[in-house]
Amino acid sequence: MASASRSTGRKAIGLGFLPDEARHGFLVDVPKGSGPGELVCISEHRGADLDQLGHRHSAAPNPADTGLRVLIDRTRWLALAPAFWEEANRRLRANGLPVARFVKNPGNPVPLHASLGKELCVLCWAVEDAPPDDIPNAVRNWEALAPEERWWLYTMTVATTGQALQKGIGWRKALRAAIADNPFVKGEGLSPRARRELLGHSQLSLSL
Repeated sequence: MASASRSTGRKAIGLGFLPDEARHGFLVDVPKGSGPGELVCISEHRGADLDQLGHRHSAAPNPADTGLRVLIDRTRWLALAPAFWEEANRRLRANGLPVARFVKNPGNPVPLHASLGKELCVLCWAVEDAPPDDIPNAVRNWEALAPEERWWLYTMTVATTGQALQKGIGWRKALRAAIADNPFVKGEGLSPRARRELLGHSQLSLSL
């Protein structure tokens, strides 16, 4: 998945992760097996912890690790991941960065640009305990959010209930109600642009 962008000359691997520039990123680790109950892990990394981002470690992730954000079963993952990948690739193209094809069983964990990792966590948190039949509705509601809204939801959630095992409480519970349980009606409500204006001058200045 590693390649260089001709338009910017910036090296990117995975989904928009820039190893020569990044000080923050996420990692999606899909288990090698094919069982529907196996857990996909999404973790957040900073600083020196980024040096080996993308390499599979022999030890299984510790569920209590404070940097482990998501544990989601393969069935739910496969129901949401293609839509996330499509959205991420659209954004990467717009920023002149290489895209990455979605692979059900990648050989190694996939690094993500920090902003995309935050948005993926929001979607996973919304459906981690929801019935699989609710996932298409959750994806549509998530797609209707502006990136800035997803970043804000991530910031609020991770501050109190951002560890993988903190399911079903606080902001994690609220995300399910707002994104998975809330009916999606196309054309109703404020547009993403109008909601951006309501957010005012966001302190989040991320390039993607």
